[in-house]
Amino acid sequence: MVFDLLRNAFSALADKVKYRNISEEELRGVLEELVMDMVAADVALEVAEGIAQRVQKELTGAKVARGESADKLIIAAVRKKMLSHFKPAPELVSSVRQKCSRKEPYVILFFGINGVGKTTTIAKVAQKLKKEGIGVVIAAADTFRAGAQEQLEVHARRVGVPILKGRYGSDPASVAHDAIEHARAKGICAVLVDTAGRMHVDKDLLEEMRKIVRIAKPDLRVLVVDALTGNDAVEQARSFNEHIGIDAVIVSKADADVKGGTILSVAYVTEKPILFLGTGQSYDDLEQFSPESYVDTILGLRAL
Repeated sequence: MVFDLLRNAFSALADKVKYRNISEEELRGVLEELVMDMVAADVALEVAEGIAQRVQKELTGAKVARGESADKLIIAAVRKKMLSHFKPAPELVSSVRQKCSRKEPYVILFFGINGVGKTTTIAKVAQKLKKEGIGVVIAAADTFRAGAQEQLEVHARRVGVPILKGRYGSDPASVAHDAIEHARAKGICAVLVDTAGRMHVDKDLLEEMRKIVRIAKPDLRVLVVDALTGNDAVEQARSFNEHIGIDAVIVSKADADVKGGTILSVAYVTEKPILFLGTGQSYDDLEQFSPESYVDTILGLRAL
């Protein structure tokens, strides 16, 4: 079941302090265990420590009457701290429509390393916008990896949206530019720009991405990360945000995430909103992210 490891960490915390007036020394030991459990569930160390500090502040000196439990204190403290890490996400459909009303296409630039599910995610976003009656064109600006444009073309055909490609080895920024001009001329409201999967430590590729940003002037820069890569996803998010700047994150493969900490950690290190979760193989498997639902699931306050 998804998020089991992180949910179990908080369940264990509640069990250890239930029906007890716990001393500060005892609480410190319990919270050290909580931090280790959270890190094991892919929560970044600084996030885990921040949550533990919040719990310690709330519970130190708190009196739990006989027959009552500390659960409510724990849950309230943890829930408040977790939710503070999440920024409100833009309402994508209304943002696209608002800009399109000015006869200008809304440009979304997608980036991330190879293997995170970026191409499929783009198709899912295209499907979502198309179902809302919004015209979409995909720009295949990955002119580096052999077969990348053909792969994206298959997805575009399946969801029924046009795609603009360039020659392999050509300037990816020019592909993005041509797609934006095409959308402007044809009255298409949204341009989804694919880019080459690149390592977040490759300076040359990061500079190429900065050029695409300068040329395309995207309205939304979206980083796609894989929930299953844990701390590596956190480092990707941190590096891309520092070197390129991101506006929102989509977390793929969330339906298979048994740990649960990647989402919380990526939101913390980037201070950017989580826009969607990829929740399956279908093009419709793209879920609007709800911080409240995520946190309540982690804390066992709602059923999956």
